[in-house]
Amino acid sequence: MLLVVLALMAVWPPHAKAQERGPQPTPAAEVTAAIAQLGSLEFPVRMQAARVVRRADAGIVVPALLEAARAHADGYVRFRALVLLTGYTDPRIPEVMQEAAASPNDRLREVAFGYFEHHPDASLASRWLKALDEETGEFVRPALVRALAAVASTQPDVRAVLVRDARRGVDYFRSTVIEALGEYRVADAFPALLEIATIEGPLQDDAILALGRIGDRGALRTLVALQRSGPETLQPTLAAAFCLLDQNCDRHVAYLREVLGFAEGRPGYQELLRAAAAGLGALGAAGRADALQALLASGVPSRQEVLRAPVALALGLVALRNSSLMVAELESHADRAAAIRLLAEGFDMLEEDFEEERFYVSVRRTYWSAPEGSARRAVCDELIRALEF
Repeated sequence: MLLVVLALMAVWPPHAKAQERGPQPTPAAEVTAAIAQLGSLEFPVRMQAARVVRRADAGIVVPALLEAARAHADGYVRFRALVLLTGYTDPRIPEVMQEAAASPNDRLREVAFGYFEHHPDASLASRWLKALDEETGEFVRPALVRALAAVASTQPDVRAVLVRDARRGVDYFRSTVIEALGEYRVADAFPALLEIATIEGPLQDDAILALGRIGDRGALRTLVALQRSGPETLQPTLAAAFCLLDQNCDRHVAYLREVLGFAEGRPGYQELLRAAAAGLGALGAAGRADALQALLASGVPSRQEVLRAPVALALGLVALRNSSLMVAELESHADRAAAIRLLAEGFDMLEEDFEEERFYVSVRRTYWSAPEGSARRAVCDELIRALEF
């Protein structure tokens, strides 16, 4: 592996390894060679290849990535090329994404639907509804559901189908529907979510958080009743939902932080700990800086894997859903390097190539908008290096 990396470093000049210094004058042949290495079995080779591509001029990179995404013989290279394409703005990209959405390759379909979640196109809604009837891919269907949820506000037929699927099918897929209905605040789903929230089982937490995200205070009576009668492990989720509904939020964030401290190192409280970390993560993603601060304060100094793992996962989700908040908090954190290491652990667990690429693009944009020599630019540079973008 070392010989391979050294060989690539010899082929790719020092400018290819530069970090955030603007587009590098990389010849087209080197970009093509780097794209071919995106499918390498050796992670250092794949990482260096992606760095070369990201830092080359877009006028050279985009056509090469478009060609690779459509026609490269290696399916994994096609996947990685499609992921990297999501970081660019080009009128040809939506077309190649539509083609990928019909591909037999699960990875390509997942990226395509993820792209259309963040670049919603209501004219494609009927096509996505037809795809939903047949899509069974474990990671593809959730991406398709979110692409539909992104256009649900203007599409009554989409809302009806999503509400229907919240009530039926495999729990894993129902969970992704419920989450999407909450995050996109589909008010039509309120009665179904209220019903699901009262049923003990794996979907109860999802439904409670979704009710909080939708923001209808008509849910308060049900949530209060659950707070009085529900099990201890449900209380952190209820606290997060109350906060999302703007009910005594400071007190509920403090409670969630106390749960993390109490459960750390106490066998038998892992479920409670995971629920508290997930609740703080949901609040951080919604923009609550104090919730993100609570995660960092608990997770960074801890050496207990039982705490670090759920906190790292929650931090990863906050970063993917609210990158600006994450950058702002890391900028002022007392032990920035340790906090970024914890975030990296979360990214390793998530393995969300497309969403992580979006995070990189956001961080790099923030880097360039920050004054030279500023703390914000420094933290962005550190993130890019530590997360191996």
